[in-house]
Amino acid sequence: MEAGDVPDIHESLDRNGIPKPMAYIARCWEENKTGKRVTLAAFVNGGFAGWLHLLAKSYYPDFAEKGIPEINNFDVIPPMRRRGIGSALMDAAEKIAFETYGIVGIGVGLYASYGSAQRIYARRGYIPDGRGITYNNEVVEPGSTVRVDDELVLYMTKNPG
Repeated sequence: MEAGDVPDIHESLDRNGIPKPMAYIARCWEENKTGKRVTLAAFVNGGFAGWLHLLAKSYYPDFAEKGIPEINNFDVIPPMRRRGIGSALMDAAEKIAFETYGIVGIGVGLYASYGSAQRIYARRGYIPDGRGITYNNEVVEPGSTVRVDDELVLYMTKNPG
């Protein structure tokens, strides 16, 4: 990702039904400059196709305490899906994570819209971290009630090899 990509990414995500505030995308760029994240963006024929972020310090407390970087906010725009773009982004992020940290983590939502991501991560060798599901990055205790939305997540990790 480069500074000039910010408006193109914003417009393309918005046009493809994946709205992200311009301020968020600009913050991502700023965090790239400070090393808080690495944003990998894919372009096809000069047009934005997808992105993901590797957070040096995860928002998930267990990953943060253990120094596990997190792949975060992974989007490939619908017309570009099933072309290997997501796999290429994941390959690049995993390579960076393994070389720098020796491990990588990811969280995945638990309702049907995340079904393809759940299957992709399992095929790529990600395994649950063993802490159960989380809501807003806090472990959900047995017997509790939570809302099923984007904050209900299962975190997983992958080691090289």
